[in-house]
Amino acid sequence: MFSTFSSEALRRMRDHYASDVEAEFARPQDPKHGDLTTTAALRLSKLLSRPPREIAEEIAAMLREMPEVEGADVAGAGYVNIRLKPDVLLAELDIVTDATKAKKPQKKDKPVIIEYSQPNIAKPLAIHHIIGTVLGQSMVNLYRHQGANVISWNYIGDWGTQFGKLAVAYEKWGGKKPVAGYTLDELLKLYVRFHEEVKTDESLDDQGREAFRKLEQGDKTLRAFWKDVVAVTKSSLEDIYLRLGVTFDLDLGESFYEDKMEPVLEEGKKKGVFTEGEGGSLIVAFPEEKNMSPYLVLKGDGATLYSTRDLAQMKYRIQTYDPKEVLIFTDIAQKLHFEQLVETCTMLGWKLPAFENVLFGRMRFVDKSMSTRKGNVLELEHVVDEAVHRAEEIVKERGDAIQTDDPKELAEMMGVGALVYGILSQNRKMDIVFDWDKMLSFEGNSAPYLQYTHARARSVLRKAENEEPSAPKTVPVFTEHDRILLTTLLQFPAAIESARSEHMPHKLATFLHQLAQDFNRFYNVEPILQADEPTRTLRLFLTFLTAQVLKTGAALLTMRVPDRM
Repeated sequence: MFSTFSSEALRRMRDHYASDVEAEFARPQDPKHGDLTTTAALRLSKLLSRPPREIAEEIAAMLREMPEVEGADVAGAGYVNIRLKPDVLLAELDIVTDATKAKKPQKKDKPVIIEYSQPNIAKPLAIHHIIGTVLGQSMVNLYRHQGANVISWNYIGDWGTQFGKLAVAYEKWGGKKPVAGYTLDELLKLYVRFHEEVKTDESLDDQGREAFRKLEQGDKTLRAFWKDVVAVTKSSLEDIYLRLGVTFDLDLGESFYEDKMEPVLEEGKKKGVFTEGEGGSLIVAFPEEKNMSPYLVLKGDGATLYSTRDLAQMKYRIQTYDPKEVLIFTDIAQKLHFEQLVETCTMLGWKLPAFENVLFGRMRFVDKSMSTRKGNVLELEHVVDEAVHRAEEIVKERGDAIQTDDPKELAEMMGVGALVYGILSQNRKMDIVFDWDKMLSFEGNSAPYLQYTHARARSVLRKAENEEPSAPKTVPVFTEHDRILLTTLLQFPAAIESARSEHMPHKLATFLHQLAQDFNRFYNVEPILQADEPTRTLRLFLTFLTAQVLKTGAALLTMRVPDRM
């Protein structure tokens, strides 16, 4: 934002004070104080041993001489607030238009691998899965929007002892019904029953481990069973992913690394990284200064683990894709595992790409009845259906106040959007609070509020019979609300960059909420269609840009916005 002005202002300060001072120009917390503010005087005060306000007065005088500046004033301990001329502000709007357009993907660049969702086969997605799923998808969207070469990856839990347990349960209580005829709920019930029965028959655990051992060794019957279970699960997942706007380039699960684990185990033993642990197992013992518990990579009975497959996966990704960056979205409980994984890769001498285990908090429910009970998974699909149902009721209650040609489609858009945005608008590093009332509110930081604001802006453009207005050729006099809306729009590129680079999509959500608030204040105070020229053209253009930014930002957050509402 204002990069040309900022560079020239900084050059003048450095020349004047003969100092290599670093000065940042940012928007004031209260936009009524100006378009930009700088704390350069506070920094220079320490270097020059002079009062900061004295230096601030000099800087303000210096800035007033610049042709772009309408005014510069000193505030507080030494802040300099700057107001730019309207023509300078208008010229900057090109960056907003550019930011609404996705850059061309740089397919020649090394890829960024983003792994997220990670469902387990034979189990429906539970409500907590939505956090990593939509966080990961929003990050894929943000990276791609900025032109990155991205591989979106769903690492499916389709291997492990749980398949042995499910196979035993199917054999004992499945009633000979073909697996293809099962729903995910029915498969889950078999798995839950296994764990209930094992309380009175501990031999079931041994039977489950033996069944998985046979599966790993290639037993034809168990392999066929496993393939059918995977097919049923993937078919079910496709429906919910489609509703959430989630897509993947690859869904290579744990089973893909079945033949890739042994070479890694041999390499680890040869390099002395994997050593014998209790009962003939293989472990990684970390240096004492790392303060990490041993990392189990092979059980004493020869069975592989999640860690074995993750090591094989890391090596496969490095060798196959040579990625620039790898992001893996998981909840906070996985923190130690990935710290151990990365340290093990380093000890093995592998050249790792930039890597981040992007952590997020647990889900908490305002409505305690939604908390998962033992053996009773709160399924994501059911929660999505409930969100849409609640949105349908809101549409009915509002009657003629809601304008739509398709109430069911609007309810789907509102319900799913409320759920997704309700997650992404929160800081992922904190526990995510699930609150129906806030998510579906038409006020506050919610999807319906953004969706309604977009529809309001589009309605103005329809009434003007000008769907894509241009900037005015003659610069009008700005009111306070004109200026605030314009300078808020100018924050859009920075909001995208901050959300992407910090892997914090709530920063984009926060910006979109601020934009919606500023537009609605502007809409309620300033005449748009009835304004005289060139003010009318300016306000139509700001309305158009607001709609474009809200639509683009919502899509980056896996959300749709209606044209009518």
